[in-house]
Parts: sequence; structure tokens; C-alpha cells
Amino acid sequence: MAEQGGKRCFPPVADAGTRLLILGSLPGDASLAAGEYYAHPRNQFWRLLGEVLERDLVSLPYEERLMALRESGVGLWDVVAQASRKGSLDADLREIQHNDLSDFAASLPSLRAVAFNGATAAKAEAQLAGLDLAVARLPSSSPAHTLAYEAKLAVWRQLERYLDLSA
Repeated sequence: MAEQGGKRCFPPVADAGTRLLILGSLPGDASLAAGEYYAHPRNQFWRLLGEVLERDLVSLPYEERLMALRESGVGLWDVVAQASRKGSLDADLREIQHNDLSDFAASLPSLRAVAFNGATAAKAEAQLAGLDLAVARLPSSSPAHTLAYEAKLAVWRQLERYLDLSA
């Protein structure tokens, strides 16, 4: 990590078979400390996506979670490459440097859709203008976003349409 509160995103988890790319903002402190996407124990990401994929992702070791995503055609990354932030709240992001989402998305030959995990991530949607991709805006899986789990899941279920293996 850079000095003075500088934080960097993780490398993308995606390959030529990625059909759906889920973009967060920037990993929080618990994730950065663990070196894992969505590592905060109260973050609902793995539970929500597990329901969408009909797989128990929560009980799997991290590397197996990532393998399950790849097998399902799901990729992960963040819209923020690097920023200063005290704590984990997106509202506290400063000195933001964004990832080049357009070039990255264009490099994924099977990509059909991009989903933004939370409002901060969704602000980067304009970077994908001109690409023939479906876009989904999801309520944040973060514990800071207090929408009830069932309400979040109802919106996250829209991702199922992009993961149909027969399509």
C-alpha cells in the first residue's frame, strides 16, 4: 500500500469465460488485511452471490470461492485502482485513481453484462459507454448499506439472466 492512507484494489478475477463482471468500489480494511475480496464477516456479497449461483459460497475457502465464480462465468474487480481513505467507507474516498474499465471489459470476449455493487461503483458506468453490455446496478453488499437482506437479494437475482449457460 502507498503511504498516508493510500489503498489499492486487488487484481481482477476474470478470464476469457467471464460473462458477468461484478465491480465494487475499493476493498475495505478487512478485505485489504485479509487479501481477499469481500472479507468483512458482515459483508453479504458471498451469501447474495451464492443464492444467485445456487451454490454455498460462504462455507468454501476463499480460493474455492474464486474457482466457483470462474466456473460460473463471474468475474470481480473494482472501479477504483487506488485512493486515500481513512477506514472503509466509500464516502471517505479521496485522491481517487480509477481503473480503465472500458479496455478491461473489451478484453473479455464472453462478457455480456457488468454489475455495479453499490452506488459508488455505479458512478463509473459512463466508462462503459459504447460497449454492447447490459448493466445492472445492485444495492451494496456492504454492512454499511442497511437495506434488508431479502430486499437486496431480490435485486441481485437479476444477475441470473446473464449466467444462463444455454444462452
